Amino acid sequence: MKILMRADTHYSIAVRSSEYDEPKYTFSQVLAAIAVSLGSMIVGFSSAYTSPALVTMENSTTITVTKEQASWVGGLMPLAALAGGVLGGPLVDYIGRRRTILFTAPPFFVGWILIATASVVHLVLLGRAVCGLCVGIGSLAFPVYLGEAIQPEVRGILGLFPTAIGNIGILVCYSAGKYLNWSELAYLGAALPVPFFILMLMIPETPQWYISRGRTDEARKALQWLRGKNAHIENEMRDMALTSADCDDSTLIIKELLSKKYMKSILISLGLMAFQQLSGINAVIFYTVDIFKMSGSAVDENLSTIIVGVVNFVSTFLATVLIDLAGRKVLLYISSVVMTVTLIILGTFFYVRDNLHLDVSTLGWLPLTSVMIYLLGFSLAFGPIPWLMMGEILPAKVRGPAASICTAFNWLCTFIVTKTFHNIIEGVGPSGTFWLFGSICFVGLFFVIVFVPETRGKSLEQIENKLTGRVLPKTRRLSSIVYMKPLPSGC
Repeated sequence: MKILMRADTHYSIAVRSSEYDEPKYTFSQVLAAIAVSLGSMIVGFSSAYTSPALVTMENSTTITVTKEQASWVGGLMPLAALAGGVLGGPLVDYIGRRRTILFTAPPFFVGWILIATASVVHLVLLGRAVCGLCVGIGSLAFPVYLGEAIQPEVRGILGLFPTAIGNIGILVCYSAGKYLNWSELAYLGAALPVPFFILMLMIPETPQWYISRGRTDEARKALQWLRGKNAHIENEMRDMALTSADCDDSTLIIKELLSKKYMKSILISLGLMAFQQLSGINAVIFYTVDIFKMSGSAVDENLSTIIVGVVNFVSTFLATVLIDLAGRKVLLYISSVVMTVTLIILGTFFYVRDNLHLDVSTLGWLPLTSVMIYLLGFSLAFGPIPWLMMGEILPAKVRGPAASICTAFNWLCTFIVTKTFHNIIEGVGPSGTFWLFGSICFVGLFFVIVFVPETRGKSLEQIENKLTGRVLPKTRRLSSIVYMKPLPSGC
């Protein structure tokens, strides 16, 4: 009972109106989650591309790439994504969440074709910049769309679809990269936007965006489609209208965005984004092959990347099972501890080998094992949850511009880590690099304990009420606590 009464895991239980149906995984909501998540598959493929592609690119007879240019092939994508994150905020507000996502598909296709047909490295860089711009826009718009379109009680699992399917993109890239060169791999990347574009045409805009534009009839149709044709949606429509009445975007100014009322939510989201990227994850994803070459692992480098991709993919499905059972904070605790321990072990391996000059040939399995467990920990929570919570905790009135700030900041951190990874290794060595990332993960644990709220099972209005202090009507959905099955009598 004391656990249930903790302020960050409990909220008031009110009587459910008869007009609210039981939450369920409707076909429409699942389809919407899959459609949006196919865009995340392209993001995952784009992130993983440099790991297998640079190896064949540097040995290619059709294109010449220097070490410095190779670092820009990896670093330019997150830098362009930063610009995409800034651009995405106004787009999701003015043209809508769905249209913003839909319009990223054609540029994705063009970017990959530029890379695939490149005869000089500058065309590769241009293609990476185009794809990066779309990555930044999409990574902002995906969680905003799903946060608004999916019922609170099932938002945890369906909200992790982008990460799960994004990890499929990473796995596909690693697996295909074992057999395809950089150009052929880019042609495969160009095929991914096609099904993404087709499925996005099949789903509606979010009801919240329609209501914010005064298009109530379209909002009702969209919500009915998402909840099912027989669902009672009047109370939910009323809740959205009440929130929208306090959200006139025309009055939004920078001073208000940075006001104390909204800064708590924004700073929590920024903190989660910072610790996600400064954990070193994109350095590991972008340079997986290099890491295993550097470690002298007994396992083939390309096979190692496939194994890493499989672990990354499977662990996300573990997160989808646990996120609405254990909650966001518990998974973030576990994730922080696992990443801290594995990065310290990985750093110690390199320290013993390079500084103490001891024979570690019998420990060739250790780098792969450490990276696998590290990715398991990351994909369990710190990978998907910062994006999921960005769509949950940012208040409706500032959701577009605030999500833009958070997404741009995430990609800025990604660019810094990716572009400086080899420089850090040259400066402090592999051991110091991984110890640095491990220390950041350890600090991230305390950030979660002190500042991050639990959002499991809460509606967007309830989360906003807690973080901003705005009082809402008492007729709300029941807490997820009431859906918990009773413990066996023997417990």
